[in-house]
Amino acid sequence: MTISPDFSAASTAVAAVLTAYLLLGEPWAGRRMYGSLARRRDTEPRALVRYFGLLLTLWWAFAGLAVAALLLSPGADAADFGLTAPERPVYVVTGILLVGAIAVASGRNFHDLAKRGKNVPGLAAIEAMLPRTVEERRLAIAVAVTDGLCAELVYRGLLIAFGVGALGLDLYAAAALSVVVYAVAGCYQGRQGVLVFALLGTVLSGLYLATGSLLLPVAVHVFLSVRDLTLPAPEKLRAAPAA
Repeated sequence: MTISPDFSAASTAVAAVLTAYLLLGEPWAGRRMYGSLARRRDTEPRALVRYFGLLLTLWWAFAGLAVAALLLSPGADAADFGLTAPERPVYVVTGILLVGAIAVASGRNFHDLAKRGKNVPGLAAIEAMLPRTVEERRLAIAVAVTDGLCAELVYRGLLIAFGVGALGLDLYAAAALSVVVYAVAGCYQGRQGVLVFALLGTVLSGLYLATGSLLLPVAVHVFLSVRDLTLPAPEKLRAAPAA
């Protein structure tokens, strides 16, 4: 994979502001937002609905800024941001089917463990976001799909292009920078969250560099997000509204 985006001054400014926020503001804001949700989850019935609504607004705003950065740069095209067909479509389609099957199988296993009160890896870190009602479940799926689409456009598409085109970094150094920025976004889940985000970011960046397209990273991200955000809430959470 090779990209050579030429960022204009306006595009550089937009991308720099967004990158600075993602690196410095997002970890603080994400932790504060999730902490507020966790405190209000058991006492305010629509706390999660409002939280999901805010997440959807923020993600589409970030994606809009990424698109603006592309449109403001005549010297960059969609392929520089990963918005192109993969170089090896057959392998990508096979990968999507394989990851989808794994996500479904692991999701069923996680659902079974949660319903039996067993430990589900990583469940405690996101339990305040787990839906209890039909409305919350629908919003959870919308957030999961939005997360996969917008996060990949921003963290993989924009940040790697920005690192190469504006900062003059090597492609792999720019990818490493995107992983670091993505990893700190997981600090709302604690130290373990940062490590999980770093690992996931590395895998997704590798898939992007290997295929030259955001298609496979987006599919993987969506599958994993939908699986995790539709897990059944622990018994103490599901019993909270009645209490």
